[in-house]
Amino acid sequence: MLQAITFWVLASVTILSAFFVVAARNPVRSVLWLILAFFSAAGLFVLLGAEFLAMLLIVVYVGAVAVLFLFVVMMLDVDFAELKEGFLSYLPFGGLIAVILAAELILVGRAWTEANVVATNAASATPEGISNVEALGLLLYDDYAYFFQASGLILLVAMIGAIVLTLQHKPHVKRQNIAEQVGRDRKTAVTLHDVKSGEGLGE
Repeated sequence: MLQAITFWVLASVTILSAFFVVAARNPVRSVLWLILAFFSAAGLFVLLGAEFLAMLLIVVYVGAVAVLFLFVVMMLDVDFAELKEGFLSYLPFGGLIAVILAAELILVGRAWTEANVVATNAASATPEGISNVEALGLLLYDDYAYFFQASGLILLVAMIGAIVLTLQHKPHVKRQNIAEQVGRDRKTAVTLHDVKSGEGLGE
């Protein structure tokens, strides 16, 4: 009974939050509804016994939303003072989303603990004696380790490319020129002065 109630609550919240993502005119509120939809979908994965997919949904998708907004702020000339002025107006709405997320986490945790979801809904392809997370970890870091590392390098190149494309050089900031430093020799790096006793260097 608790599993059924948890499923219908999470499914309803997911559908409603997905609708408000599209219906909301304010982009900040749309992102908050999107995060709520991701958390609710992750709760549904936990009820199905797919803990790894739930963790992946929260870490990758919720984290990707934050990184996406970071890139948008870097690419656009956003006035941070104006952005901070409306922060308090979103505080009640953000608190409401946080309360709903906390209630969902408590509900899913109780349903998962009382019904022993891992034991009843474990996938048949999982080897006996290990959990879904351990089986997927062995598969990723053993059979497909090189592909996993290659995907990490691709994401690293994409991150460096985004930083290079959005980097803006300010005219009054001194920057390090590595090629010029490496190419220096004794003639350009050292200056000899014949200073007589009692006299200093001129300006």
